[in-house]
Amino acid sequence: MAAIDARDVPADPVSEERLSASGLEYRVVDMSDPDQRRGFARADARGFLDKEPDDEMIRLMGEMMRERRNLGVYAPGADLPVATVDSWVTPMTVPGASGASIDMWAISAVTVAATHRRRGIARNLLEGELRAAASAGVPVAGLTATEATIYGRYGFGPAVPVSQLRVDARRAGGISLPAADDVTVEYIEPEDLIAALDEVHERARLDRVGDVPGWPLRWRRMAGRVPGDDRASHVRGVRAVDADGVTRGALAYTLDELSDEFAADLAIRHLDAETPEALRALWAFAVNHDLVRTVHADLRPVDDPLPWLVANQRAVQNTVHDHGWLRILDVPAALAARTYRAPLELVLRVSDALGLADGSWRLRIGSDGRAVVEATTDAPDLVLGVDALSSLYLGGVSATTLHAAGRISASAEVAAAVQDAFACAVAPALTIWY
Repeated sequence: MAAIDARDVPADPVSEERLSASGLEYRVVDMSDPDQRRGFARADARGFLDKEPDDEMIRLMGEMMRERRNLGVYAPGADLPVATVDSWVTPMTVPGASGASIDMWAISAVTVAATHRRRGIARNLLEGELRAAASAGVPVAGLTATEATIYGRYGFGPAVPVSQLRVDARRAGGISLPAADDVTVEYIEPEDLIAALDEVHERARLDRVGDVPGWPLRWRRMAGRVPGDDRASHVRGVRAVDADGVTRGALAYTLDELSDEFAADLAIRHLDAETPEALRALWAFAVNHDLVRTVHADLRPVDDPLPWLVANQRAVQNTVHDHGWLRILDVPAALAARTYRAPLELVLRVSDALGLADGSWRLRIGSDGRAVVEATTDAPDLVLGVDALSSLYLGGVSATTLHAAGRISASAEVAAAVQDAFACAVAPALTIWY
């Protein structure tokens, strides 16, 4: 796990001063205080259009949030914050040997009350998080976004695209599995599903570039075991077990009965597998399920093999969308933390309006895939913003595509060389929201 505890980092003094000038208090929330915990949880639910949390939900959220750095913005005399954000430092898998990772400042629970929009609150929340992360020596920040037009202005770039899949199960023609797979799929009870989702994800993420660890409340939600979940009674779970009896995959899903016929739509809440055999078995379970008309899944890797598993690829609709956003804070540390697929030497000039990652560096990648990054005053071969560099970082976004879009300034040959070096054999993936 990460060596840095975000809870040890105080509120950013720049944002604190700016918000104070507007008559607002910006401070760390004490989650051990019942009133502060309740206020934060209620504001978080309000910001994401969720139902008012009951006492049990507040308790569960408090358990999770006590492991994080929570900040609120308060109007004078108010107990309920008008804005929230929380953060923690977590390992994110990067290209390299199994388990290679970098410390990432994960940002979540970013909300601003509808009564306090357009007052610079979100700006101070986000910039405050980035300054805090940089001051703590964390080289990269990340988030998942409910809105795609907000975070680019703070230097974030979409780095991990994902697929939303819809399968017409009746047209798909089924999935046939090789006899050698030797994987058994079996139903499991909700508490066992929670454990299986956690267990499989923690192993699988070590080889999945861009992914991060989950947490207990995440898996309880996926298994339908949190208060106020209207779909809780609809959640079912299965696991894929190998010949040695080891759980290698887990699937949480719901079935929604159709009003016009005796059939249902199957919606996947979470699908995780650490072996190709387990993945194929779980997809076969879903697509071949009796009386199912369509199968829906989101947060799938863009190179998910599903279209190649079914007999009729036209039965699979694949919508790619942004999901994991990254923001590099320390260029040398970030670039040196991963390995690369081809040698490369160039000078890159990075612009950063906040000044956190602004500068010029010579990047030397050897035949072993390791990088050495040094500050330089030499003329650049590649000029780009920190948002574009952050998008390129994990290899999930093409340098030649960004070059064609005018997002990086370089020759076509340099863009192609960057793509060859930064690309990954397997697409990055981020299988959870945070």
